[in-house]
Amino acid sequence: MHRCDVAVVGGGILGLAHAITAARRGMSVALFERGIRARGASVRNFGMIWPIGIPRGPLLERALVSRARWIEFSKEATFWLEESGSLHVAYHDDEMQVLREFHERESKARSRLRVLDAGEVLRANPSVRPEGLRGGLRCDDELRVDPREAIASLTGWLAAQENGDVRMGTAVRHIAHPIVTTGDGTRWQADHVIVCGGDDFATLYPETFASCELTRCKLQMMRTPPQPVDWRLGPTLAAGLTLCHYDSFSECPTQGPLRERLESEFPRHFEHGIHVLAAQNGLGEVLIGDSHEYGMEFDPVERAEIEELILDYLATMLDLPDATIAQRWHGTYAKRTSGHGAFIAQPEDGVTIVSCGGGTGMTMSFGLAEDVLDGIEHGSTRDTSITGQEG
Repeated sequence: MHRCDVAVVGGGILGLAHAITAARRGMSVALFERGIRARGASVRNFGMIWPIGIPRGPLLERALVSRARWIEFSKEATFWLEESGSLHVAYHDDEMQVLREFHERESKARSRLRVLDAGEVLRANPSVRPEGLRGGLRCDDELRVDPREAIASLTGWLAAQENGDVRMGTAVRHIAHPIVTTGDGTRWQADHVIVCGGDDFATLYPETFASCELTRCKLQMMRTPPQPVDWRLGPTLAAGLTLCHYDSFSECPTQGPLRERLESEFPRHFEHGIHVLAAQNGLGEVLIGDSHEYGMEFDPVERAEIEELILDYLATMLDLPDATIAQRWHGTYAKRTSGHGAFIAQPEDGVTIVSCGGGTGMTMSFGLAEDVLDGIEHGSTRDTSITGQEG
């Protein structure tokens, strides 16, 4: 029988965030990941910490806590992180209206937000398409990491701590608090168990997931080869379609007319949940995506039609020195079907299931972990501070 204060199931970014947060608070932690390394959504994303997509209020506060922790851990665990910021470009007047309204509504909550004219946009990123450019919105809150490197470095950092025990290639097959049993029959006794299984709804507590408000989302992404050594993208780049995707922009009344126009001009993009982002990592590669398909089961292949739609839209806003696609893949994550914020459940005393619930794991995990650990330490694991619907 092994013993720890906190057992965490799942070695993706959400599980790591909970394990690291607990370890930093002096608790003994055991982290269990069934793969020999994380392979899910945590390493299949842009590597963006993206507060600009989070609605202001408690959720944004949680995202900004995560942002601060990412900067701290990039130094402690020694992985690449860039305070890149974001740049939303506008090629139509209605897009510019949304950006101006967003700035007016959000500038108090997001102090590093400013509207740019076309010349300022091109100075921030000379590779932005100049034809028809109206201007843009720059925010300096957003960060970039390479998720493959960051997840591996954070895992190694936790394993190096005296109170951290990392068990890769170790599946948890059964939990009956306080006992956690792994696939090889090893038993652990833990004061509290935190389950961060991503979109695995079948292995542990399937009866809880059967009645919950979670579904799955599939997204497609691509990566170019490293760009020329003297070329840098600058801020993560987005355009009009992105203004219709994130909840933070939905509070702008001017978004409604913009959405109507874009849906009529880009019906196939909306059919596949496509909005287009470009982000460059420390190796010089440019990550491009993505799409959103919802349901419990998906076609396992990448769809050429979706790739074409993404690249066609990207070409309207960005000239890449090397637009060759070197890699393509898809990922899946858990998605709430209603409400905002995390999904948190307590299937039995001493056990907490946590999901970010919307593809925001890189942005929200560390702040969410702090809130969950606060709840555990104070005897409450329900999270009703965001919408009143969580738990």
